[in-house]
Amino acid sequence: MSFPDITPALHAAAPELRGRLIANQEMAGLTWFRVGGPAQVLFTPADEADLAYFLSRLPAEIPVTVVGLGSNLIVRDGGIPGVVIRLGGKAFGEIVREEGDRLRAGTATPDVKLARAAADASLDGLAFYRGIPGCIGGALRMNAGAHGGETTDVLVEARGVTRAGEIVAFSHADMGFSYRNSTVPSDVIFTSALFQGRPGDQAAILAEMDRVTSAREAAQPIKERTGGSTFKNPEGGKAWQLIDAAGCRGLRIGGAQVSEMHCNFLINTGGASAADIEGLGEEVRRRVKDNSGYELHWEIKRFGVAA
Repeated sequence: MSFPDITPALHAAAPELRGRLIANQEMAGLTWFRVGGPAQVLFTPADEADLAYFLSRLPAEIPVTVVGLGSNLIVRDGGIPGVVIRLGGKAFGEIVREEGDRLRAGTATPDVKLARAAADASLDGLAFYRGIPGCIGGALRMNAGAHGGETTDVLVEARGVTRAGEIVAFSHADMGFSYRNSTVPSDVIFTSALFQGRPGDQAAILAEMDRVTSAREAAQPIKERTGGSTFKNPEGGKAWQLIDAAGCRGLRIGGAQVSEMHCNFLINTGGASAADIEGLGEEVRRRVKDNSGYELHWEIKRFGVAA
């Protein structure tokens, strides 16, 4: 499947654009599940100013979807209409130490890279990011956390660009953090964030990161084609326990399977379609609801249209 090529019109509307536009870019290779159809247009901006310029010139009727490292999403088999924006390069991947035991990171920075930079600077409090598969932009959007820490614990402020192309800043209070959520408008594209660390012993920080790594490797199918944790923990319960109790461990639809190791993870065992994975997730939700009364909500983001 392919979409009409709208890149010439986009170039005409934004003649000073410095970033790259690609028509009908396959998305499967950019996601951890390795499934999904193409993006009608994939845009990689040169920097924050280039992103703001592009959005200010982009017709309002064209939808925009933002993706990061592809670790926590399903792209549906029919692909994503409109423009998919993927940040990358030095402009969005740099980490700089600032006064007051703080680190500023671009939102394309992998979470693990932030944890390593904090350890290199002997800054404690950010080691939990070693256990989160994804990048800083996703961590801001969903208040990502693991192993006793959450983004809300360490974030000072964030910057982003609105759909209209306005560059904006958000204090910690502006983020409206709650469990796996932020109330910042969904059309804002985060570009950088400032994190607060605290002086610590480097050896102890590295030991904590090793502990996080070992715990993750022992409990999660990180060597499989997976999107990470699939469902949020409902209030009063744990998603994996509810899924297990509903008899879903190892459940399969097509090439998609509920992990035997950790049943809040879905796996592409080879040849799965996006429809297989999403359908399996919906079947898990149905069985959990029937068995326990709990309603599971997706933590993995799902974009695009069915084939």
